[in-house]
Amino acid sequence: MAGLQRSEVSFRRQGSSGFVWDHNFLSHQFNNKEEHIQTAPPERTFRAGKVSPAIEPPSPRLSACGFCAAFGKPPAGNKSNHHPPSYHNEGFDSVIQLPRTGLRRTKTRSKWVLSVGDYGAKGDGVHNDTEAFLEAWNVACSLPGFMNVVFPYGKTFLVHPVDIGGPCRSRITLRISGTIVAPQDPAMWHGLSQRKWLYFHGVNHLTVDGGGRINGMGQEWWDRSCKINFTNPCHHAPTALTFHRCKDLKVRNLMLFNSQQMHMSFTNCMRVVASHLKVLAPAFSPNTDGIHISATKGVEVRDSVIRTGDDCISIVRNSSRIWIRNISCGPGHGISIGSLGKSKKWEKVQNVIIDGAYLYNTHNGLRIKTWQASFLTTGGSGFASKITFQNVLMENVSNPIIIDQYYCDSSYPCRNETSAVRVENISFIDIQGTSATEEAIKFACSDASPCEGLYLENIFLASCFGGNTSSFCWQAHGSARGFSYPPTCFPGSDDFIRQNVLLESNISNPALHSF
Repeated sequence: MAGLQRSEVSFRRQGSSGFVWDHNFLSHQFNNKEEHIQTAPPERTFRAGKVSPAIEPPSPRLSACGFCAAFGKPPAGNKSNHHPPSYHNEGFDSVIQLPRTGLRRTKTRSKWVLSVGDYGAKGDGVHNDTEAFLEAWNVACSLPGFMNVVFPYGKTFLVHPVDIGGPCRSRITLRISGTIVAPQDPAMWHGLSQRKWLYFHGVNHLTVDGGGRINGMGQEWWDRSCKINFTNPCHHAPTALTFHRCKDLKVRNLMLFNSQQMHMSFTNCMRVVASHLKVLAPAFSPNTDGIHISATKGVEVRDSVIRTGDDCISIVRNSSRIWIRNISCGPGHGISIGSLGKSKKWEKVQNVIIDGAYLYNTHNGLRIKTWQASFLTTGGSGFASKITFQNVLMENVSNPIIIDQYYCDSSYPCRNETSAVRVENISFIDIQGTSATEEAIKFACSDASPCEGLYLENIFLASCFGGNTSSFCWQAHGSARGFSYPPTCFPGSDDFIRQNVLLESNISNPALHSF
C-alpha cells in the first residue's frame, strides 16, 4: 500500500489541509533530543503542511495486524504495572538566563525577572516554597510592564495548594524551568478545596512556559479512589493546573505528569493557546484527563503528547471555537465531547475542529457522550453541533467512532428519557486505522432526539485481529461520501447497499487484496 513503510512512515491526504507525521513520532520512539521540550526545538516531530499525495483505500479484507505492524507496537514500558512511571531523567533545558540577585531588568524588551530563589525558595523538594512563590508573584503582579517569575532550572520546588489571583498591572510570564512538586499526603488539603492544587484565576495576558515539569504526586490519591478500591467512598481530587476566568492565555513547553486527577483545566476562559505539552500518567490512574476545556471560548491545543488514564482531551459544557491539531493520544480514553446534560442541565458545545491526531491503545477514539437518566440523576438538554473530526490515524483503538446518547457513568442502571441533548451536524473525514473492537462505528442516538446531519467521508477502520468490522446505528441520520469501511449504517442509505456489494466483490476477488 502506497504511503506505508516500516522504515519511513508518512501519512498524507490529497485535497485536505494535510499533515505529516515523523516516523519516530508514530512509533513513539522519542530520542533524547525529542524528550526535551524546548522553546525553539531544532526539529519538530510533527508539523502542519499542505502537501498531500493521495493514499489509496486498502482492501476491506486487509488483516489489520499487518497495518498495526507497519506503524510499530507501543513499547513494553507503556503497560501498566500499577507503579507510576519515573520521569526524573526527563529534564528540559533552561530557556532563560537567571539573575543572581532579586529584581533585575533584562536588556531586551525591558522585562523584569524575579526568581523565587531570591524570595526564600530552597528548591530542594523538601522545604515548603509556597510563600516564596506567592511573594514573588505579588511583586510581579503589582508592577507595570512585562514581568518574569522564574522557577530556576535544576531545582525541585515543593508547592502546597495555592490560589493565584488577578487582575495584575503587568503581563506576567511564569517560567517553570525546574520542577514543581505537590505534597504527597492528601492531608495537606485539609480545610482547603480538594479540587485545586495550582489555581490561577482572573489573570489576563499570562504566559506559562519554561521547559520544566509539574509533578502532581498522584499515587496516594489514586489508591484512595473509589474507581480503584470500590469499598472507598468517592471524593474529589485536585486538578494539577487550573486556569479560571483568564483571557489571552498561553501555556507551552511544559511536562505535566502524575496529577492527582485532571492535569490541566481551562474554565470560563477566553483566547487560549496550549502547545508543545507532554501530559503523562499511567493508564490505570483514574480520572486523569490530560486537558479539560469547560465553558471556554477560543481555544487552540496543538503539537502535544498526551498519555493518561482518562480522556486525552475532554470538551464540555458551553465551550465553542475549539481547534485541536497535531495531537498524539494514548493510552487513555481518546478525545471526547462531553459528557453533556447531566442532572437536567442545559449545555452546549459547538464549532469544534479536531484536525490531525494519532490515537493508539485507547479505550475510545473520537467520542460524543450525553447523559440519559439513572436512578440518582436525570438527563438534560442542549446540543452538540458543528463538530468536525478529520485527518486522524488510529492503532488498536476500541470504539474508534462513537456517539453515545445513553452515557451513564453510574453504578445504577440508566433509563431512556424524553429529553436529551441534541447531536447534529457532526463530520468524520479521513479517519484511518485499526479497531480493537468489532464495532468500529457506533451511533447510539436518542429516541426522543435522533442524531441529524451526521457525515462520513473516506473512512477505513479494519480489525487489528483479522476479520471484519461493523457499524451500528440507532436513530442516526446522515450521509456518506467516498470510501467507507465498515459500511455505513444510515437507514435508507444507498451507501450501505453499495458498500456491502463492494465488500462481497472484494472477498470473491483475491487480486483486489494486494497493495
